[in-house]
Amino acid sequence: MILVVMGVSGSGKTSVGRKLAEALGAAFVEGDRYHPPSNVAKMSAGTPLTDEDRWPWLRALRDAMDALHVAGRDVVATCSALKQSYRNLLAEDRPHLRFVYLKGSEALIGERLKRRKGHFMPPELLHSQFVALEEPRDAITVDITPPVDDIVAAILARLGRGKAGGSP
Repeated sequence: MILVVMGVSGSGKTSVGRKLAEALGAAFVEGDRYHPPSNVAKMSAGTPLTDEDRWPWLRALRDAMDALHVAGRDVVATCSALKQSYRNLLAEDRPHLRFVYLKGSEALIGERLKRRKGHFMPPELLHSQFVALEEPRDAITVDITPPVDDIVAAILARLGRGKAGGSP
């Protein structure tokens, strides 16, 4: 199984993804690590990425997930996966891949981004992510308002691996 925890920057992908991977005994893959330096520089400068910027990143992330899966590991990866075309690339010929969409309001996520330190994605780019976002219809969708442990428990319940509403 490969789970891709998706959503706009600041939605909690890394926090939820790490705890979900731990609960499942899966490998954790931080999608941001696969951005080429040119993408990081562009975002750090406050410039939104284009589709052309994203394709090499998405392919590198897909290859990393595939390598772990072929080696017999379950995988939890993080990736904004904002557009359906990006999700199609990640999921192509991978029936074992599912998306988990962390859904929240722009106001809530904006407040989170203002408090976040040490990340290359500036809060000023959040609106551009919401503009680009094509909400998935085929994902496990969870509200990001509850604490991380409750979010993870809800995801596990949807996967048939635990009970919703509490710690896993």
